[in-house]
Amino acid sequence: MVATGSLSSKNPGSISELLDHGFHPGSLLNDFDYWDYVVPEPNLNEVIFEETTCQSLVKMLENCLSKAKQTKLGCSRVLVPEKLTQRIAQDVLRLSSTEPCGLRGCVMHVNLEIENVCKKLDKIVCDSSVVPTFELTLVFKQENCSWTSFRDFFFSRGRFSSGLRRTLILSSGFRLVKKKLYSLIGTTVIEEC
Repeated sequence: MVATGSLSSKNPGSISELLDHGFHPGSLLNDFDYWDYVVPEPNLNEVIFEETTCQSLVKMLENCLSKAKQTKLGCSRVLVPEKLTQRIAQDVLRLSSTEPCGLRGCVMHVNLEIENVCKKLDKIVCDSSVVPTFELTLVFKQENCSWTSFRDFFFSRGRFSSGLRRTLILSSGFRLVKKKLYSLIGTTVIEEC
């Protein structure tokens, strides 16, 4: 049996709508997957809120990198792989979803790993009015490509050295470490992406 028509959703109300149209009740469980009509449809408001929160988090990360490039990294440009900050923001939201205060209870320490040494870039407090319930440590990684080192060496020796400064290229990989602050177990989750 193929059900087509104007059913608005897959819930128990839709099943009664099928019964009203003359479908045999004994064949319903054979024809439909149980979870298709028991699991509620996603709430559109929650999806929009999560997307807005994700974009806000992306902006915070980009601002952090922008501030750090001149103050702590001493470079003129930071090249970030496409969608890296988006992926990080989604992972941060996923890790905060199980916390009592959600993202509002998060303090994020942002670091950069250069040649196996971590350099602190910034600390992001998501909501200063909420007592933090967990910490995230985000570690960006520098891309290991030899041509940038060669280029920087070449330009630093010649007449171009006065106006040109180093360009930092970030890798698409990163590490997130979650530490619960108020837990009897003291759970730490490490994710390498």
